[in-house]
Amino acid sequence: MDTQQPISYWVKVVDRIIDDLFAITLEEHGITRRQWQLLVVLANGPAGIDRLDIEIAPFLMPKNTSAPPSLDPHTTSRESLEELVESDWLTTDGSLYELTERGRGVVERLAAVIAGERTKAIAGVTDEQYQTTVTVLETMAKNLSAQRDGAVPPSP
Repeated sequence: MDTQQPISYWVKVVDRIIDDLFAITLEEHGITRRQWQLLVVLANGPAGIDRLDIEIAPFLMPKNTSAPPSLDPHTTSRESLEELVESDWLTTDGSLYELTERGRGVVERLAAVIAGERTKAIAGVTDEQYQTTVTVLETMAKNLSAQRDGAVPPSP
């Protein structure tokens, strides 16, 4: 009897473990996931609240649904941004937010920690296996999105 679990099982297991470890890592550094995502976007340059909300929206989707987050992203992003300004990680002129030197240092340090965690996660996985896995998951996501949206999935 074949007891191998389907891909959906392993995707959920890996996703939950990544989320848990990521949350623990960020919590140890006194930052929320939303704040981290905002800092990552701002590492590419100053941005306003509308752009920030658009950029981090994919990370805020509730699990098991394609519905948008129930919280107003403007309100919750603004609260997160205010905390980062109070911590001297960001500055703002009222419309644009920008990393301070201190904020850049935090992003660099946390990015290194997160990169270390990613390295641990893929230990024993070749570059080819990793790329194949990403390509397969991307293709499956496109197929399932097309099916959900009533479109015909692309031919292989």
